[in-house]
Amino acid sequence: MAEHRAAAYMFAVAMVLGVLAAIPAAVQSIGVCYGVNGDGLPSASDVVELYKSNGITGMRVYTVNDNTLQALSGSNIGLILDTGNDQLPELAANATYAAAWVKANVQSHRRLTIKYIAVGNEVPGQGGNPRDILPAMKNIRNALVRAGLGGIKVSTAVNSAVTQGFPPSKGIFNASASHMPPIAQYLASTGAPLLANIYPYFSYKGDTSHITLDYALFSSTTTVVTDDNGNQYQNLFDALVDTMYSALESVGAKTVPIVVSESGWPSAGDGTVATMENAQMYNQNLINHVEKGTPKRPGDIETYIFAMFNENNKNEGEETEKHFGLFNPDQSPAYPIIFV
Repeated sequence: MAEHRAAAYMFAVAMVLGVLAAIPAAVQSIGVCYGVNGDGLPSASDVVELYKSNGITGMRVYTVNDNTLQALSGSNIGLILDTGNDQLPELAANATYAAAWVKANVQSHRRLTIKYIAVGNEVPGQGGNPRDILPAMKNIRNALVRAGLGGIKVSTAVNSAVTQGFPPSKGIFNASASHMPPIAQYLASTGAPLLANIYPYFSYKGDTSHITLDYALFSSTTTVVTDDNGNQYQNLFDALVDTMYSALESVGAKTVPIVVSESGWPSAGDGTVATMENAQMYNQNLINHVEKGTPKRPGDIETYIFAMFNENNKNEGEETEKHFGLFNPDQSPAYPIIFV
């Protein structure tokens, strides 16, 4: 997450909305992202115990290292592992390098439950070149298959700025995201999901004149958008996800599911809507909602909340970037959340 997001989401939501003014193990749809850019954060082994003690069954890991992977060994926590955007050029150009990455981070840790490899996160906004994504994905997947690990799905994480169109059924990939159709078609051929970072917070901040806060927070009590196909939208999260689904359909990738690889709301940092109350409301409503699915795709939406901890050392983007955590570094809750 970085400074580009506000502008990216402002553009995306303008296209999406047009001119429209302790966790029980049974909750399989919810994971939590694990970032490490903060002072005084617990050890990796303590973090894993915190996930387990709260029944959190999924984790996204941005910084892959042996300490984290060893702590996760045998935990049965389902993982998204990021390659890192700085690795993309070499992963794309060098199959041997990709095989070495897989050997070090996957083959050497056989007791991990790795579900997805995220090859790039919000490229190019957070670094990297979009042209490197697909060849890097192919090299990583080929290395996994050769190692007998083809069940691990290889994807990339994108945000809503790659799409445009309103209402959601009109969603397409925008012209600046010309890398997306071949990626979507490749995902369809391999049976992998698209990883999507979905942030109603940034969309709301980018267009407060047309988006109401209750629509962004899941708290609207009435339909806000009625699609051309009759689908009714009471929250922005569903509209953003279904716009992404329509974009996939528009390039012949209807079979590709979406995994929401990030979503959350900051609890401080903007002086207006980044409050404890709104963060608690959004994340609680998100948890309660994801088992229902969207109007276009009913059923569980596998979703990862951003993030486990507040991270005071984030030095890119707005002050809010430091305040997305469900927990403080001392492992106390940032605010109450009930996972049901």
